[in-house]
Amino acid sequence: MRIVSVQVGKPAQVGEIRTAYGKRPVADAVRVSSGNLEGDGQADPRYHGGPDMAVLAYSADHYPAWRAELDWPLLPFGGFGENLSVEGATEQDACIGDVWRAGSALLQIASPRKPCHKISDYWRRPGLLRLVERSGRTGWYMRVLEPGSLQAGDEIALVERPHPQWTVATAYRVGVARKRDRGAARELARIAALSNRWKAWLVGEPARV
Repeated sequence: MRIVSVQVGKPAQVGEIRTAYGKRPVADAVRVSSGNLEGDGQADPRYHGGPDMAVLAYSADHYPAWRAELDWPLLPFGGFGENLSVEGATEQDACIGDVWRAGSALLQIASPRKPCHKISDYWRRPGLLRLVERSGRTGWYMRVLEPGSLQAGDEIALVERPHPQWTVATAYRVGVARKRDRGAARELARIAALSNRWKAWLVGEPARV
């Protein structure tokens, strides 16, 4: 695995919405703390940010398909609001609880990313959110176990995989179907590495994911 691109951005007014979705690439090393990447921010802390959402990762391997399917050859890395565009990992093989050494930082996958309407709003493509949901190319959130720095081009080492049966794709499907399959939802909610927001959401408690 390898970091292809790193993006950060602060909240800004974009048309009728205030969002930090429009992130820009950073060529130099970026400091990663327990809250986020240096230079990054969130517009709505009800849904974004916090230790279990410190870093948003997205598979760089999805971009060729998106560029073709959307007839959008210049869709840039960071186009899905991610901090890290990662080569060699997708929702089908990355797992909840995976621990990565990226640069000098130690990161852990905390939950799938549940995409929101700002994907469509920012790009002014009304159907894009639904396409992301249907494709399962959602991305995933990571917490920071050890602060450090990272940059584009850094190799990523898989340090630990405690829950190989719980890929990000499987966890996302269980979350979407949580009301229809409460048993699977409860089983996923027992995974220690899963974010507290997702645990609450899976079992029907008030939570914003």
